[in-house]
Amino acid sequence: MARPHCPRRIATLPGVVYFKPAGIPLRDLEERVLSLDEFEALRLADVEGMPQLEASRLMGISRQTFSRILARARQTVATCLTKGMAVRIEGGVVHLDSGPKSRLGCRKNPAS
Repeated sequence: MARPHCPRRIATLPGVVYFKPAGIPLRDLEERVLSLDEFEALRLADVEGMPQLEASRLMGISRQTFSRILARARQTVATCLTKGMAVRIEGGVVHLDSGPKSRLGCRKNPAS
């Protein structure tokens, strides 16, 4: 049985949750889902230019996990752009971070 995911911290929900190529009806398009944690990883790394270690701390996850999420997000976006697919942003185990708090993720012991 797989271990359950820790909720990833995200700073904000996206203002737009659907992107598609212009001029093609949605019913004629394949779509891929970009999860909210993948969206946040793209935002932190590629828009904010934040180092992975700092971004992973903000999301409450390890740097390795952040790297995997970011790679998955980039793969999804690149696939959609190159193949003319729609992107829907939704889902994932996330916690909307509403202020400056401890960023310890799922760790039970703050010293770990």
